[in-house]
Amino acid sequence: MPTHATPPLLYTPDIEMLEPDEAETAAAIVETLRSIMETTSADYGHAVRSVHAKSHGILSGELRIADVLPPELAQGLFAHAATYPVVLRFSTNPGDILDDSISVPRGLAIKVVGVEGERLEGSEGAVQDFVMVNGPAFLSPDAKGFLRSLKLLAKTTDAPQSLKKIASAALRGAETLVETVGGESSTLKGLGGHPNTHILGETFYTQAPIRYGRHVAKLSLAPVSANLTALTGAKIAVSGRPNALREAVDAFFAANRGEWELRAQLLTNAETMPVEDASVVWPEDESPYLPVGRITVSPQPGWSEERSRAVDDGMAFSPWNGLEAHRPLGSIMRCRKPAYAMSADFRASFNGCPIHPPRTAVDVEL
Repeated sequence: MPTHATPPLLYTPDIEMLEPDEAETAAAIVETLRSIMETTSADYGHAVRSVHAKSHGILSGELRIADVLPPELAQGLFAHAATYPVVLRFSTNPGDILDDSISVPRGLAIKVVGVEGERLEGSEGAVQDFVMVNGPAFLSPDAKGFLRSLKLLAKTTDAPQSLKKIASAALRGAETLVETVGGESSTLKGLGGHPNTHILGETFYTQAPIRYGRHVAKLSLAPVSANLTALTGAKIAVSGRPNALREAVDAFFAANRGEWELRAQLLTNAETMPVEDASVVWPEDESPYLPVGRITVSPQPGWSEERSRAVDDGMAFSPWNGLEAHRPLGSIMRCRKPAYAMSADFRASFNGCPIHPPRTAVDVEL
């Protein structure tokens, strides 16, 4: 197994630098996200997540930690070979439920069940959550930038879908032009210009760093089975199909088994791999993403109303649900803690549906 030419840096608490008014920024983020939920719950008569509201795939599977890892990768959850049940929730990032012709970035939340060890404060159950998006870096560098983008998102939450579809088509055209000359615009994709491609072919990233035992890392999940890698960049017809992505996930897992590789990119250079600026892509020529485990999903329904009730309503995902060994780092991650807690509490109260973390493999059977 490949190892790092440059030794990874050791984690110390002073690797983070709190902003002077970070508490005020976090409170404003919470209130902005709450305003989105108040709008959508009034529209739907049912509370959905403040971001990543629409699920496209809800799957159960297993995570196998690699048998032999070098010491710098054998940390935290990955310290020993083991197999854990997992829940996967594929989504798109708006806080309202939109037709899939409005193409936006995709997300993946992973819940690993049966994880023992010292837990983060406020973390319930023996779980480890990883929250990912299909881009290697965050659009905003820090919590203040995140707040500015959220305020723009909140203003468009109740806009007619017809207008969003027109805007999305125009943004996709602009993104296509950028890509024809070898470029890529995360801004255009984030605003609605994401290509209409198969969600199961995407590679997902934590974007912001986490503690990785004695070290610091970003994680990614990439398709590795041939039937999934064949879907990378594959176009999906969305015209007249408001739930095209759900249908595609359901069709794939009706008869197929899929496998992804979970990878860690360790921090080796504090200058080129900042902790507090989540918009910086850590250079892979300095520290490549290296495999630490595999997630396998067997044939099953890809999405159903029953699965949606069990996971969309009955579970919460947060990078702060997990081990102290995988503490989220940086201002965006720190401000996510109260925001994710508010979102879960709001949904539980509005829907009258308590949220409980799964504890055993039986709880993961959907």
